[in-house]
Amino acid sequence: MIDNKKTRNRIIVVLMIGSLITSLTQTVLTSALPSIMSTFKVDVGTAQWLTTVYLLVLGIMIPSTAYLINRYSIKNLFIVSMSLFLAGCIVSIFAKNFGVMILSRILQAIGAGIIMQSVQVAMINLYPKEERGKAMGIYGFVIGVAPAIGPLAAGYIIDNLGWRIIFYILASITLANIVLAFFFLRSIMEVKKSKLEVISLILSTFGFGGILVGVSDIGDYSISSPLTYVPLIVGVVSLTLFVIRQFRVEQPLLELRVFKSRNFIISTILIIIVYVAMTSASMIISIYIQSVRGLSAMIPGVIMLPGSIAMTFLSPITGKMLDKHGFRVLAIIGFTLLALGTFELSTLKENTSITMLAIMYGIRMIGITFLLMPVTTWGLNSLKTEQISHGSAINSTVRQVSGAIGSSILITTMTTVTRHSLSTSKALAQIQGMNASFKIATIIAVVGLAISIFYVKDKVKQNKEIDYKESVLN
Repeated sequence: MIDNKKTRNRIIVVLMIGSLITSLTQTVLTSALPSIMSTFKVDVGTAQWLTTVYLLVLGIMIPSTAYLINRYSIKNLFIVSMSLFLAGCIVSIFAKNFGVMILSRILQAIGAGIIMQSVQVAMINLYPKEERGKAMGIYGFVIGVAPAIGPLAAGYIIDNLGWRIIFYILASITLANIVLAFFFLRSIMEVKKSKLEVISLILSTFGFGGILVGVSDIGDYSISSPLTYVPLIVGVVSLTLFVIRQFRVEQPLLELRVFKSRNFIISTILIIIVYVAMTSASMIISIYIQSVRGLSAMIPGVIMLPGSIAMTFLSPITGKMLDKHGFRVLAIIGFTLLALGTFELSTLKENTSITMLAIMYGIRMIGITFLLMPVTTWGLNSLKTEQISHGSAINSTVRQVSGAIGSSILITTMTTVTRHSLSTSKALAQIQGMNASFKIATIIAVVGLAISIFYVKDKVKQNKEIDYKESVLN
């Protein structure tokens, strides 16, 4: 932990710029997707791989970040990862076919995966335990800025200058941030000379990769297709061997003993639910607005703006609420709003009001704000200091894998229902698919609400229970 506030603030600024840039590359792609589909002449199922492969690489990369964070200084790790991200943006600028575009997303994801994880661990280590909610609130504030400005700015740029300009801008900011990192980043944690558990890394790659590829292929092929079940089998077997190996080696890639913490287990389950429920909403809305309604690429940005602004300004508040009151009240409010907003989005029609879409999307985003950073911080606070990098890596891996699986499930649902719709209108068939996707997301959010009510205990109640037990014993 760094006590000098001026030094700490400089470090935070550099880290937050990196987080903002890597978050923007996800949000701006949502608005750019229809234009990219047109440029490379691919359908939505194929274009979805730009998101899926990004999440897939993140899911593969993140398990190794606990080792990287402990082995290398934050400064060196940050500069290298930002350089990889910069390379990915440059490849996007000059991509001549869809395959090269996929390559650019892989490079971006490798850099973003390391940045995402190292920034989270750095923020937690920059502040004392009793202020970690505040720290993650700052992080959440910056992450909230990305969906606030990303879709709207991207929509304007796409309409007037083309989607490639987006990556010119991201590359320029990234280059400037690398220079800032060189001058201002400092050592935050002690570096340990540990050995990379290569076999575990290979098993985790085949495990998470196989599962994600298999789930993604369900939409294009049947479950009985070898292209679906073979990756799934490889993934499940590899992941099982990975888990067994983590308990047998001296220096595991991921320290799975963090699951001895009840709160960490519950937080992990809730993270899975949040990410499965929240994924694909922005993409589906963009496709609805541009492909079904035939409106400008700026409109999805306008729809998402109010909710994103709310998320930006509520994140620090929810961080302080977590420090003061615990997670239970945040979880119940968050899942209630997420379920309500998602359910309303499952009633799309050909003439659904843009204002209503903005309100419902905003309600969803407010609910997500009450959940994302608080549930992560709540789970990590239950771990020992030396376990935090492993716990954070596990949480991030779970988020990305859940996001990829959730995205695949919801997009597959949309395309399958659309394909089998009896409607004579293509637009109505697409809307039926979108509504079915949002209904599934609603059910998932309700499950999260039930778990929060019955299993999440806030610290005030826990302290009262401890005091009662002690009084009985005495």
